Amino acid sequence: MLIEHDGQAPTVHPTAYVAPTATLSGDVRVGAGCRILFGAVLTSEGGPVELGEGCIVMENAVLRGTVRDPLTLGRHVLVGPTSSLAGCTVEDEVFLATGSRVFNGARIGRRSEVRINGIVHLRTVLPADATVPIGWVAVGDPARILPPNDHGEIWKTQKALDFPGYVFGLDRPAEGESLMPAVSERYGRALARHREDRVVEA
Repeated sequence: MLIEHDGQAPTVHPTAYVAPTATLSGDVRVGAGCRILFGAVLTSEGGPVELGEGCIVMENAVLRGTVRDPLTLGRHVLVGPTSSLAGCTVEDEVFLATGSRVFNGARIGRRSEVRINGIVHLRTVLPADATVPIGWVAVGDPARILPPNDHGEIWKTQKALDFPGYVFGLDRPAEGESLMPAVSERYGRALARHREDRVVEA
């Protein structure tokens, strides 16, 4: 399904394939020879999503461009099933395995691999030819690649990256308070723009 959002409709190169149950919303640009499989969602939430030549987006993956950070895939990138990418830059020939997560402002260097359930955190820069092992976490610039049970070391770097400030424009809440009312109000207001969407092709 192709959906016009915020006055912009997806563009798909004639040699690309988009499965009938995939959804492309807004300023999404699919390059030559790309394959977008069943259940995948590519959505422009204020910033474009752009796929270079020969990219493959597998089943039920979610790719989201944001106001602050467009989402860009270089050439010959594979995004595995159920992966989630938001506002990041992925250079050429990168492999993102099943369940990988790449967060806002991250950059993944050429020929890197993020293996099953690997995470590349907010504003993290992963150099060319790097590997994030199964379930591990890359965090920081330059990236530190850490096992998931090393929460203390992950948090040391992650805290300064300021997820709530960078993604939502909100201060981290005081101990015992919740950020979620402000997040849901602000994010909900932005997502409400989808009420004006128009299906271009179903």
